[in-house]
Amino acid sequence: MNAQSQWQFAGSVPENYERYLVPSIFAAWADDLVEVAALQPSERVLDIACGTGIVARTAARKLDAGGSVVGLDLSAPMLAVARTAAAAEGVTVEWREGSAVKLPLRDGEFDLVFCQQGLQFFPDRPTALGEMYRVLAPGGRVVLSVWRELERSPGFAVLAEVLTRHIGPEAGALMTSGPFALSNIEELRALIAGARFKDIAIRPAVRTLRYPSPDEFVLRYAAGSPLASTVAGADDNARAALLAEISVKLQSSVDDQGLAFPIESNIAVARR
Repeated sequence: MNAQSQWQFAGSVPENYERYLVPSIFAAWADDLVEVAALQPSERVLDIACGTGIVARTAARKLDAGGSVVGLDLSAPMLAVARTAAAAEGVTVEWREGSAVKLPLRDGEFDLVFCQQGLQFFPDRPTALGEMYRVLAPGGRVVLSVWRELERSPGFAVLAEVLTRHIGPEAGALMTSGPFALSNIEELRALIAGARFKDIAIRPAVRTLRYPSPDEFVLRYAAGSPLASTVAGADDNARAALLAEISVKLQSSVDDQGLAFPIESNIAVARR
């Protein structure tokens, strides 16, 4: 992508989410979640807030003919991209449109529920966790992840700060009150326990994100996130200042292979 020509972001946000965010951020974490879950070949699996379905697709590759995967999301455009991606990969997933706080699913229908980086966005987290509990069979388990504190990921911390300064407080808030809005481990534990789950284990994990340059980090993340319309609609001078300041502030994280910075997640496992 080129900063001067690509601010209007060719393609839809769901398409760009799959194109840019899944390879750079979510695919490796999906592998981790499926590994942590110790998925059994014939299990019935639900991926809530599945987006373009990277966790569902990763799980589907681990199952035999007796297993099944349902990917559920509130966004029909995200699910459309998920269907296309699953077909291209030759994996079988049932895609369902629905809300995490009122799952259109039967009691005890699943052995395993995933939720990767979704819980922090739900308007009613206790209800959503209660719904996860309801659709699990006795002894079933939930495996979910939420990002740790924004400050633990310097690339995104700088992005939030500079967005606020050059694009506006609303743009900065899309970071601070969105992806990183449930970073406290004790708050997360209390929410899971409040939904009657037991055997709760939460562990921090860290990965390194890599991009060709700071400019590419900003452009790729903005293209596939809710920032797309806000940043694309900003003044040219504001966008130029955004890229210039981020480039300076992240220069210490650039080497001969490009930009690299850590991001940390809390991964939780619990049993019904």
